[in-house]
Amino acid sequence: MKLTRYALTLIAAAALAGCQSAVKLDPPAPVETAKPTPAAPAAQPQPTAPAVTAVKPIDLDSQYTEQVRDKRVVYFDFDSDVVKEEYRPLVDLHAKRLNNNKKLALTLEGHTDERGGREYNLALGQRRAEAVAKSLTLLGVGATQVEAVSFGKERPAVQGSTEEAWAKNRRVELKDK
Repeated sequence: MKLTRYALTLIAAAALAGCQSAVKLDPPAPVETAKPTPAAPAAQPQPTAPAVTAVKPIDLDSQYTEQVRDKRVVYFDFDSDVVKEEYRPLVDLHAKRLNNNKKLALTLEGHTDERGGREYNLALGQRRAEAVAKSLTLLGVGATQVEAVSFGKERPAVQGSTEEAWAKNRRVELKDK
């Protein structure tokens, strides 16, 4: 215990001795105050012409129209009126276009393949067109901007009785009014 106290005392004494040999600093330099200079007469600002900007206005209508030019068909699974996830961006793009210009309107034409009766296919085509219309209205499009109609199996996009032909005929076409 005595040895520990002795060691601590020795360390403290060495630290104090080190502090005494510290370098002394020069006294601070005097601070001069700046004298005010006589003010020059203020120059009158000259009127300038307004700056001309080279910014071109953005025409969103034509941009959206160009983007949807070749994106106007939503395809459906057999006997289904559910808009597939892969067509959500297409519907969203049309919604942006319609929301940007409230004067635009679409006719949503629902179609089916040749299987099934005439009345059933007309009803299924109508449900498909209304599913796309509902998707658009949920994205803010006015109900007066979309009209859902059904052609059933009366206007096939592709002739034939193969799965490939049927898949191309199960669709909703988005057409400008």
